[in-house]
Amino acid sequence: MAAINDLIAKIEDEDLRNKIDAELKRLLKQKKFGLMFEDHMPEGLAEGAIYPSLEFVDQVQHAPDKALWHALIEADNYYALQLLAYLYPGMVDCIYIDPPYNTGARDWKYNNDYVDSADQYRHSKWLSMMKRRLLLAKKLLDPRDSVLIVTIDEKEYLHLGCLLEELFPEARMQMVSSVINPAGVSRGGEFARTDEYIYIVMFGNMSPQKLPLSDDWRGKIKGGYKDKLRWNGLMRSGTNARREDRPNLFYPIYVSKDGLRINKIGDSIPLTKNRKEVETLIDSVAIWPIRSDGSEGNWQISQDKLTFLYKKGYIRLGSFTEFAMSLSYLKSGEATKVDEGKFPIIGHRDDGSIIVDESEYEANYIPGTQWWITSHDATQQGTKQLNAIIGKRFDFPKSVYAVHDTIRFFVANKPNALIIDFFAGSGTTLHAVNLLNAEDGGNRRCILVTNNEVSEQEAKDLKKKGFKPGDEEWERLGIARYVTWPRTVCSIEGHDVNGQPLKGEYLGTDHRQMKDGFEANCVFFKLNFLDKTKVALGRQFRELLPLLWMKAGGEGPCPQLETDEIPKKLILPENRLAVLTDETIFTDFMEAVNEYRKIRMVFLVVDSDSLYRDMARCFPQKQTCQLYRDYLDNFRINQTR
Repeated sequence: MAAINDLIAKIEDEDLRNKIDAELKRLLKQKKFGLMFEDHMPEGLAEGAIYPSLEFVDQVQHAPDKALWHALIEADNYYALQLLAYLYPGMVDCIYIDPPYNTGARDWKYNNDYVDSADQYRHSKWLSMMKRRLLLAKKLLDPRDSVLIVTIDEKEYLHLGCLLEELFPEARMQMVSSVINPAGVSRGGEFARTDEYIYIVMFGNMSPQKLPLSDDWRGKIKGGYKDKLRWNGLMRSGTNARREDRPNLFYPIYVSKDGLRINKIGDSIPLTKNRKEVETLIDSVAIWPIRSDGSEGNWQISQDKLTFLYKKGYIRLGSFTEFAMSLSYLKSGEATKVDEGKFPIIGHRDDGSIIVDESEYEANYIPGTQWWITSHDATQQGTKQLNAIIGKRFDFPKSVYAVHDTIRFFVANKPNALIIDFFAGSGTTLHAVNLLNAEDGGNRRCILVTNNEVSEQEAKDLKKKGFKPGDEEWERLGIARYVTWPRTVCSIEGHDVNGQPLKGEYLGTDHRQMKDGFEANCVFFKLNFLDKTKVALGRQFRELLPLLWMKAGGEGPCPQLETDEIPKKLILPENRLAVLTDETIFTDFMEAVNEYRKIRMVFLVVDSDSLYRDMARCFPQKQTCQLYRDYLDNFRINQTR
């Protein structure tokens, strides 16, 4: 440092000398450990506060009797995340994203330029892009119980892992290696890549759930995959298995000489007493916990617990051995399965232990961190499946089953989960959520976000024809309109882009035909921006109505106004929301709203904070929001932060 300061002092230009000195001090204040990268200027992001709105583009309704509506938002995901953080702060159960892998191919842009392998700042540009979006994602996730899932390959997995640890120190994180291309992708003089990595960041109480897994998983689970009731040895093994480790659990069990019943359970004896000094019963054989090498061990459970389990038939007697007799019992988890009827009791053995029906039981497991699952093949169940739906419009889509299986571990017990994917690509995540809902009757809601970029080659071809971004010919070939939305519509309705029924059935289901589609609905929005002054004056109510619908839960078809005329009140029970724009009719509005218990959110357009609070007290069982103050303040304050 002294040498650098001496060099700076020799700079004659005072202004330059002061600037370099100030920049050096700024750098010295930065962290010295952990992930360090250039914090680039935002990639094409507007300065100042933004005031977003959602413009209705299209919708698909294949379940008119269901209130559930998914959403696709065409937008730069940074702006969309700002909006979603306003709509669903701390309310999201699962975020699944498949960001650009930054492989050096021309597959993602920064400040409207493709980033290639020759760019010496490509790693820091990628990290800057990810950091800004992950910080917004953090505002969405429920800190009490949620999960962030990020897929990546070897080009950025180290950087991403450090970034996730830095941004989410309060969370627990694991990484899974998942084989998505068994044939391998050539790397030119390197090993062919067969797998990718899945970072799983768990918040609060979130953890993977034990699930019934397909045959493909069975060989990859430690100890195998058992669909039978498990009887465990009564004598302890492993650590603390010697008599002196658990002296209170060293006691005799008196078994009848025919080996069919327990006559008595003896008392524990002190370490100082020899077991051979203990008197036995005339008609019984004393069974002690003697290990195969002849040394003294101990039992797994106390005398009282043993008595309780024996009366229920949860103790099984084996055959007499050289040392004693093999005894087994049901641990609490297995006993609970019997108590809950998962293993119906159909009889008893001669020793009194239960006989159960195991034919209908399917074991639940949590797998390891190495996944080699046939249905996760991105070529067979990703590319080929997508091509059959929309044609060759998108490269390297994920297998719908790979996404389905990953999120299922975390939302299987959350039938009403809110799931967001803000790098939506071809729309695999929504497809996977619909499949999961169809399997278990869930009502999970999915929100997709994607831009409407065209491919590099398509951009060149369009420019040659004189088209530019914004032209209809250009926009219709963008990913949101040419790939994500057609895939969403076709998979829900069960046909391809030419209207022909989809062929085949979904794997792992009870012969569910793809042509049947899904009982689901989805709305397609484009993100726009509003003028703050016009919003404050109440002139853009129609443009804000889709936001109010989203904030109220997005149930039922999104309401639309045909004209710019602002209604004095809107009572929309199907959408579970109500809006008051004219405070002079509050009494009539209040009475009308309170007639509908289904309404969960009330929006009140009123300038006075005290008047708003008085009005809000009239809806104690509903959530209220002050328009337009709440909306404007949120985006102004967040921009300042």
